[in-house]
Amino acid sequence: MTVNITSIKTASDGVWQGDNPFDHAFPLLIVQIVLVLVVGRSLAFLLKPLRQPKVIAEIVGGILLGPSALGRNQTYMHRIFPKWSTPILESVASIGLLFFLFLVGLELDLSSMRRSGKRAFVIAAAGISVPFILGIGVAFVLRKTIEGADKVGYAQYFVFMGVALSITAFPVLARILAELKLLTTRFGETAMAAAAFNDIVAWILLALAVALAGNGEEGGSHKSPLVSVWVLLSGCAFVTFMMVVIKPAMAWVAHRCSPEHDAVDEAYICLTLATVMISGFITDFIGIHFIFGAFIFGLTIPKGDFAEKLIERIEDFVSGLLLPLYFASSGLKTDVTKISGGKAWGLLAMVITAACGGKILGTIVVAVMCMMSVRESIILGFLMNTKGLVELIVLNIGKEKKVLNDEVFAILVLMALFTTFITTPAVMAVYKPARRSGSAGSSSSKKYDLRLLACVHGPGNISSLINLIESTRSVNKSQLKLYIMHLVELTERSSSIVMVQRVRKNGLPFVSRFNYKVRAFHERVAVAFRAYGQMGKVVVRTTTAISTLSTMHEDICHVAKEKNVPMIILPFHKRWIKTDGPAVVENVGHGWRGVNQRVLTNAECSVAILVDRGLGDESQQNLGSVTTAAHKACVMFFGGPDDRECLELAGRMVEHPAVNVTVLRFVEGTRVEQDGVGLKSAPSKGREKYTFSTAIDHPDKEKEGDEKAIDDFQKKWEGIVEYREIKGTNIVESILTTGKSGEYELIVVGKARFPTATVARLADRQPEHAELGPVGDLLASSNHGIVSSVLVIQQHDKVQLEDVSVSVATQNEDAANEADTDRDGSISYNEFITAMMNVRREHKEEHLLKAFESLCKLLDNVIAHVDLSKIPLIDDIKKIPEVVARLP
Repeated sequence: MTVNITSIKTASDGVWQGDNPFDHAFPLLIVQIVLVLVVGRSLAFLLKPLRQPKVIAEIVGGILLGPSALGRNQTYMHRIFPKWSTPILESVASIGLLFFLFLVGLELDLSSMRRSGKRAFVIAAAGISVPFILGIGVAFVLRKTIEGADKVGYAQYFVFMGVALSITAFPVLARILAELKLLTTRFGETAMAAAAFNDIVAWILLALAVALAGNGEEGGSHKSPLVSVWVLLSGCAFVTFMMVVIKPAMAWVAHRCSPEHDAVDEAYICLTLATVMISGFITDFIGIHFIFGAFIFGLTIPKGDFAEKLIERIEDFVSGLLLPLYFASSGLKTDVTKISGGKAWGLLAMVITAACGGKILGTIVVAVMCMMSVRESIILGFLMNTKGLVELIVLNIGKEKKVLNDEVFAILVLMALFTTFITTPAVMAVYKPARRSGSAGSSSSKKYDLRLLACVHGPGNISSLINLIESTRSVNKSQLKLYIMHLVELTERSSSIVMVQRVRKNGLPFVSRFNYKVRAFHERVAVAFRAYGQMGKVVVRTTTAISTLSTMHEDICHVAKEKNVPMIILPFHKRWIKTDGPAVVENVGHGWRGVNQRVLTNAECSVAILVDRGLGDESQQNLGSVTTAAHKACVMFFGGPDDRECLELAGRMVEHPAVNVTVLRFVEGTRVEQDGVGLKSAPSKGREKYTFSTAIDHPDKEKEGDEKAIDDFQKKWEGIVEYREIKGTNIVESILTTGKSGEYELIVVGKARFPTATVARLADRQPEHAELGPVGDLLASSNHGIVSSVLVIQQHDKVQLEDVSVSVATQNEDAANEADTDRDGSISYNEFITAMMNVRREHKEEHLLKAFESLCKLLDNVIAHVDLSKIPLIDDIKKIPEVVARLP
């Protein structure tokens, strides 16, 4: 059906008046945008486990929506993506592209190029020249092989193919480096500088190609050569004017909008955004693509607060809404069915080989010559091979200028998809992060100098954290040194990359004196901790960890080790907000729960998780000031190293005049003392299980340690601390009653990785938050009406021990002996050692004693780290005492 585009109206009169919204420009544009976003986001979710950049999903989504898949249905194509709607969709997408290239210019730090110097320049030169030369060779083959490819002039065809094969996607590269924590390392700066050189040269070559192409086959070969010369001279004049005149002007604007002055004048923001459009218009006017003007203007703006504010204003709208339309429009132009037959697929393989081989091998050889290690050179080669969205821009311009026909365009789009897809998996396969050395653990910390690392998700964690820290601080003793780490998830946003560059040093979080100009740290957070630090005897140092959630724990553990802190305080992933009605549960997401779990596993100091149910709400109106009203805190003591750490923290709380401490000791009854508690590996992997360590095998020694800790605590704080013992078998009811009573603002419990019989008995219940241990999980549950905040503490083990998921079997001594044959071949450590010691007592020969002594030491190490149920010969090992008894 032929449509007169001049008859197309913007909006319809509605279906009730007989109008079809799909026949009008704006309603159809809305449908197209929603369809593109839904398909793109769905594919991005599916590709997320493969750690692929979002651009892959958006390109594939466009291909699926286009003539390669759904577009083969002509009814769908004519209704959803009719030809008359293409200019409208592409015009809206081009606005997103214009501002995206402006953001790329903002991200590109020319100073890092100067710092990296000659090495980055040489690597970039090799990374461009080798694939560019191979691109010219590929162009010869394509012109001779593909029908219609020879209608374009040699010069513009060679330049377009060379640029298409040699360009590097700077924005995608920055995100990969940030995810690997390499962005601010020397290696990362070299890669970024080389990519920046590459980009600048590529855009200049692209401007040359556009100038040479003219109108492609219709006029490219017939126009006067002087036209191209005038275009290039005009382009050089434009760049000179921007760097000489506009750059100083933008530096003045950035200074006017700095934090030392008042709030940013909206007029400066509007003027800057308008200049982006004007720059694009000027380069389009002189015959260079409009994106070149926006990119150059982005380079003129100094990096700092003003650049960050610009990024914050436009990045979500541009990257989240408009840019996907551009990638989708690329997919709509790509018809994979044009690649048919063995010859076409052979050409695709040749193009991919030339693109990857030239870029990767050229970079590797030159990097090795520049004294980089072989592994770093290989990683750099794969990184420089990143293409993605920048490649698509080049290809679309080539198709728009009619330099590339449908078949060549489809081949090059698939090449861009392949090279971008393999980048992250290839780099992850080669890249092996070195183990970072740090200072010794917390054992060297002096008792009079309390040092804590406290992590926050945002302003909501401030009041509870300040109240917790203040309650553990002795007001009469020496200073508290407090390290505050703001945890920020690394996303695809440009501002995330800019923040990484500002708050990281050598690839790691940079702890410094409080820098109030760092906008990454929320203003309310800054004000609160500044006020708290000024109260006296509190030294506050801050840092921001910007990482993917899967690697966030590395930053936390590194800072804790480097600063020699004895304890890390983490916020729980749920927070209860008090209201007039029932408390509202705020959940920051399951990913943050994973961060806490990995910190608990990897930290080389003690870790505390704060389950906040409004701790310090009364003082939220006056952040930073110490609450004068008395707080009540309760320590539940069951026994074990974690609970002894809780007692030590309680001793600090007692020293604060505004904190009243109660210690509740849960004592085993007579029946319980006769019971045995055995830990065995959990039979089901489908259910979440508590993790216990099986390394402690001296319960009597542990019990002595518990008694001594309680006795010392009582003697020291007699008459000041309320101490009560709770006896009985209904432990769960006692715990819940204490939590629901509201008598205590804070309840402190141990994680109980080395459980007593009482705690181990609780492990049969299905966990809701297994990382908190049985008691902490019970108090953190949303279903029991607990009103107190909870602090769960895990003491650092001096020896690295392996935690295992376990289920708990409790039985009396006779039942335990009968049940030995029903354990699926598993055997407890104590049982095995006891059997071996019996053999030693029965056979007094010196050589036999020495042999078993060595065997016991060996098995001691093995059993502490290995799940015995997985050892095939365990039944034979259990028969050792019987075999030895029959020895002559």
